[in-house]
Amino acid sequence: MSSEIEDSIQTSAADTELESLEISLLLEGIYRLYGYDYRNYNSPSIRRRILHRMNAENLNTISELQNKVLHDRNYLKRLLSDLVISVTEMFRDPEMFAVFRTEVVPWLRTLPSIRIWHAGCATGEEAYSTAILLHEEGLYDKARIYATDIHEEALAAAESATYHLKNMQLYTRNYQQAGGKNAFSQYYQADKDHAVFHDFLKENIVFAEHNLVTDGSFNEFHVIFCRNVLIYFNHDLQERVYQLIYNSLSLNGFLALGQNESVAFSRQQVSYVPVHPAIKIFKKTK
Repeated sequence: MSSEIEDSIQTSAADTELESLEISLLLEGIYRLYGYDYRNYNSPSIRRRILHRMNAENLNTISELQNKVLHDRNYLKRLLSDLVISVTEMFRDPEMFAVFRTEVVPWLRTLPSIRIWHAGCATGEEAYSTAILLHEEGLYDKARIYATDIHEEALAAAESATYHLKNMQLYTRNYQQAGGKNAFSQYYQADKDHAVFHDFLKENIVFAEHNLVTDGSFNEFHVIFCRNVLIYFNHDLQERVYQLIYNSLSLNGFLALGQNESVAFSRQQVSYVPVHPAIKIFKKTK
């Protein structure tokens, strides 16, 4: 191997090590100063989003971004907007909601009151989906839905219950495939290019800031939705969140995960049984 190639490899390795150190210092600083803990998020995903923000701010290094973030909350807000993944839709994965309707709702009918937690609710679409489903099953009046997220702007959007009208065609199709019993359009009012969902759907939803990484359990729930959140965490952080979920879920309660998530290989897997072979809903049995 020529000395030029060896030097190139060594330079590349040094650059990679330096970048990794800069990312670690940035995330440690954010945690220590602001309390947001991204230190155990999936490394390739977090790196990609940090580099995007660095380039968007016309900065040359991650260290420059760190300096801006630690001294100016406006930079922090913009970085958090990149780090927080808010990909969601009404009745996302409609087959899951269809199974929820047939397999979970009958048990919920036996309860005097119902507590549901949407952990990592993003902009609230799935929380309103659950509200609509419970309304149609005659259970919404005795339900309380807690919808939490780490991102203040996402929670503000969720509380407004206002979404782009262009999404309603997809949401309507999802709703129908999930076993919807009415015309989906009866749940919202069109206002120019937005759909504003009716206030009665908000009545039993509590939106609040909660950090799955650093905050503890705050209630005992009959159902927990934590969908498409865990895939962004590394194994250690996933284990921490699985323990939090276990501590927060009542016996015989149900946990709904995303399509690419599972309790398999977690320390808590022996405490759950799947309710359907193809749908990621699990019942806590011990």
